[in-house]
Amino acid sequence: MKKIIVVLLVIFGFYSCEEMHKEEDYLKVNWNARATDVLNLDSLETGKSYLSVYSQIYSLSQHRKYNLTAMVSLRNASETDTIYLLKSDYYDTHGKLIKHYIDKPVYLLPMETLEIVIDESDISGGTGANFIFDWAISKDSPEPIFEGLMSSTAATQGLSFTTHGKRIK
Repeated sequence: MKKIIVVLLVIFGFYSCEEMHKEEDYLKVNWNARATDVLNLDSLETGKSYLSVYSQIYSLSQHRKYNLTAMVSLRNASETDTIYLLKSDYYDTHGKLIKHYIDKPVYLLPMETLEIVIDESDISGGTGANFIFDWAISKDSPEPIFEGLMSSTAATQGLSFTTHGKRIK
């Protein structure tokens, strides 16, 4: 009887993991499906924004680190105009490029939000990771908003904090 219960628990465990994986795949942004040609770039205002994110933070000393999930939120604050993200690059603590999230211009519809999620197990960014975003907007549109939300939960403890993007060009 114990063997049957163990086998059922193992099967249920595999089934649960498979379902979670499918849901995660659904939630990922398909950047290629959002690709667009920005035909009149000279009629748009361009800018560059910086966002700090944290894959890890120090705990107790500089020799002990705590891993975090980082959610990067890309927001179009315009109620009427589409905005364009031209580039989104992720760098580690030492300034080394980790990943190009956006290679071709993509669009965000009015009031739309896209998210980039960096898993808690992905510590490649380290304690001082960074994003650089190049963007384009119509002349009278509000600038895009870039925010980072870092969080982690373990047992009964939780930790979360935010960062806000800053226009650098």
